[in-house]
Amino acid sequence: MHNITFISTIHKENGNCNADELYKIIEKLRPEVIFLEAFDDSYSENEKYFFSTYGEYHTRLEIAAIQKYYRSNTLFKYVPVCEDGLSDALHRKNKIVGQNGERQQLINNFKSLTEKHGFKFLNSSESVNLLEEIRVLESLALNGSEVGEIFEAAMKSYENSMLRNIYSYCNNNHFSSAIFMCGAAHRKSIIEKIEKSKTEERVNIIWTNFEMQIR
Repeated sequence: MHNITFISTIHKENGNCNADELYKIIEKLRPEVIFLEAFDDSYSENEKYFFSTYGEYHTRLEIAAIQKYYRSNTLFKYVPVCEDGLSDALHRKNKIVGQNGERQQLINNFKSLTEKHGFKFLNSSESVNLLEEIRVLESLALNGSEVGEIFEAAMKSYENSMLRNIYSYCNNNHFSSAIFMCGAAHRKSIIEKIEKSKTEERVNIIWTNFEMQIR
């Protein structure tokens, strides 16, 4: 049976949301496989060389945490799961919604809570609810435009491909414990897709949504 813990992250360090804190979570879970929202070239051979030779950590938060985990466990498998890019569709969407002052205030609040509470916030219902408020404002700004439709289609393809690659790996490899780290912006949608896949995918996976309470 495959056990996978889904962890929401960000890609750049911000206060208490940093590589050291993420490493502590990974070390506690001790995964045999680490699935990451990343492309194959996100962690190049050159970057691996500089880490192994000089101990130089990656600039991306999650990969730096993975490198720290490698110091205590060299037997795990790192599996980047991205196929389709979002950059163009995301840029076109942000060009329209970026002028909304209320949206920017919510984003600033999200960043502030991330800085203060770190992964406790990113893996909480508070994070999901705040991101949903931001999405509502974006939808109003896009107002059913072609850009909005293109972005939604790109996002759907992006998320589906990640899960498809995870299921493919599970079907072809044996392991007991894994984690899937993905940006917090995808948390609500990924959880919904995971629930739906339980009745559609023929693979033995027990999913656990990593959650922490803000105190």
